[in-house]
Amino acid sequence: MPPKGKPDTAGYQRFKKELAAGTPGKLYLLHGEETYLRDHYLGKLRSLLLTGGMGTFNLHEIPAREMSPRRLEEALDCLPMMAERTLVLVTDFDLFKAGEKDREEYIRLLGDLPDYVCLVFVYDLIPYKGDARTKLAGAIRQNGVVVNFARQDQGDLVDWVRRRFRALGKDIDSRLALDLIFLCGDLMTNLIGEIEKVGAYAKGQRITRGDIDAVATPQLDAVVFRMTDAIGEGKFDRAAAVLGELYQMQEPPIKIMWSLGRQMRQLYSARLVMEQGKGAQYLAGLWGLKPYPAEKLMGAARRFTLPWCRRAVVRCGEVDLAMKSTGQDGQQLLTGLLLELAAPASRPAPQRR
Repeated sequence: MPPKGKPDTAGYQRFKKELAAGTPGKLYLLHGEETYLRDHYLGKLRSLLLTGGMGTFNLHEIPAREMSPRRLEEALDCLPMMAERTLVLVTDFDLFKAGEKDREEYIRLLGDLPDYVCLVFVYDLIPYKGDARTKLAGAIRQNGVVVNFARQDQGDLVDWVRRRFRALGKDIDSRLALDLIFLCGDLMTNLIGEIEKVGAYAKGQRITRGDIDAVATPQLDAVVFRMTDAIGEGKFDRAAAVLGELYQMQEPPIKIMWSLGRQMRQLYSARLVMEQGKGAQYLAGLWGLKPYPAEKLMGAARRFTLPWCRRAVVRCGEVDLAMKSTGQDGQQLLTGLLLELAAPASRPAPQRR
């Protein structure tokens, strides 16, 4: 598996600087996984441009079903009322899927945007797939900024989590913030709700692990990690209890199987990385992981042998196929697989120091 490249954040950094300076540009395309950040900065843009009592008159929203070159041109021609600029907001319209004639018209309009206009395309429910080879992409690059709201780096995310807790009058240390992120996922959109729940539940000023365990909702991958970690520690009863929790949560067996299979492939990769004398940073590059999850994965892999990991990957693939093709009960297949994976002989002997 080749190392995954980091997302291009140049447009995001430029967008932030222009908003901070109070000088937004004329054209932006907003997309990416981190919708919390997108909505946050789009809100700042609205506040910056739609000032005064007539602000709403200077907002022109165009849903995808109404979008056409003529409709866009009409919105661009509307002069601002008691303000310097207008904001034209187009949501979930794929410019690159427009017909050839329409694309030519859009290129013309994007190349002649009035100074008083800020035109924003928001890709929310549809993905942004710009074709860099086209004239349309060239017009966008020349006249505007493509802003990718990607998942944040680990350090930035930890700082943000701590700031959000401080805003609630609570404190959390960096290590525990990393645990929260690992447990609930690294998307701000989801984390903000978990932070508010934990903050409301915590009795003391300082957040504890008990506060998080009491009310935070873990993502499936984190629960599956707990299950495989218990297997590595030789605690089958705990592993079985975790699987039972997943059943009680009514997680579909095929979904649990997908996550377990991915976890085993990652463990196998981690064990291979260890055999080659490489570390967590190399593993993070292979899977596109942040440092903390990669370190936890390397720690877990030390409890298993390379043959066990290889066999686990094969068996997960076979059980996954059986679920999809034989009609056998998914819970029975998963429980049987857990029994196989928990065989005591699968674990390596402890290393002497």
